[in-house]
Amino acid sequence: MWGPATVLPPWLTLSVLPGAGRFCFWSLGAAVRKDLGAVLRRGLSDSCPQRLPDEDLGELPRQSSGRIISRRSIISPRLAATLAGMLPLGGKKARRHVIMECNPGPGILTKALLETGASVIALESHKKFIPHLKSLGEKLNGRLEVVHCDFFKMDPNNHNLVRPPIVLSQELFSSLGIKANSWLEDIPFKVVGMLPVNNERKALWKLLHDLYTCSSIYRYGRVELYMFISESQFEKLIANPTNPNLYHVLSVLWQVSCEIKLLHKAPSSLFDMYTKNGLLVHKASLKRHNLCFIQMTPRKNLFTEYLTPINYDIFFHMVKQCFGRRSALLIQHLHSLTPYDPLNIMNEAKIGTKVKPSDIYPQDFKHLFETIECSSDDDSKWLYDRVIEDLHC
Repeated sequence: MWGPATVLPPWLTLSVLPGAGRFCFWSLGAAVRKDLGAVLRRGLSDSCPQRLPDEDLGELPRQSSGRIISRRSIISPRLAATLAGMLPLGGKKARRHVIMECNPGPGILTKALLETGASVIALESHKKFIPHLKSLGEKLNGRLEVVHCDFFKMDPNNHNLVRPPIVLSQELFSSLGIKANSWLEDIPFKVVGMLPVNNERKALWKLLHDLYTCSSIYRYGRVELYMFISESQFEKLIANPTNPNLYHVLSVLWQVSCEIKLLHKAPSSLFDMYTKNGLLVHKASLKRHNLCFIQMTPRKNLFTEYLTPINYDIFFHMVKQCFGRRSALLIQHLHSLTPYDPLNIMNEAKIGTKVKPSDIYPQDFKHLFETIECSSDDDSKWLYDRVIEDLHC
């Protein structure tokens, strides 16, 4: 059940509740039921750290840097301890927190998380690491649950693809005894990991869809993410009108939905890199760069009477449309977005008529959208085809 349903009028509340993963799209006076799964997928440092030897894990064969890198794993216990100390867990005497760790690999960060007193669910996509992780759990009082699962491929569009490491969150969380919170309650659990090396944008889009529809992990409440992300992608994520060259659709949608904090920067030398097949990659010839460890906390006030999981797709479309022609004035974009008088809309939203999309802040986009939504009870507020576009931007 979606927590923010309590802020909706009765005629909207009912359409949020029925059916797992069911959804209702509105446009031009017509409501059309669709299955979510079918429409939402269109995306402190050590000077010379060494990989810890482990008999269970064995020595992974090294490959040339020419192979496609799929994932990273921390190799520095000191960095792992630093990161674990940054998570607000309240100390060992506080209530036990649940942390999901994505692709823990050799388990160096896993061990540091367990030492904080938290319970850890290790979602590991590669079988090579699972025996070692299970043995680590046995040595640490059984507070580690290991699951063969790829977090970033959870809840796929095509349910025929569901086989480990691809799983359904509802089945997984039910088996782990995890219960849903309402949106306005405390954080139900935290997810720690690293965005896929070659698919950061795709992973960010998928998480956005899940967040705005309260599906997948966000079906269980305001799940907090602690993720490593490339420095270049992080700069785009937090961009605003003060750095317009980096400011884009993802910047707006993520900043509207979450509070984003930079917790730590670490050089790439503190990570091992692996191919899709779990083979270790030589790092000597790879370009060195920084990775950013960030906290992404969903906002309690994300959903309102006028921005809901029912009409989020129109909000996405509006923002995407505005950044499609960055040189055009915002008022020109409104001519193609709504049948209402753009000048009246801009004045009501208290936005200047001479501004471009890159001139206004993320929350201004949300305010503009809500201004149009509340301007009339008429269903035809938008000049928008209800067929959702693939958001490849």
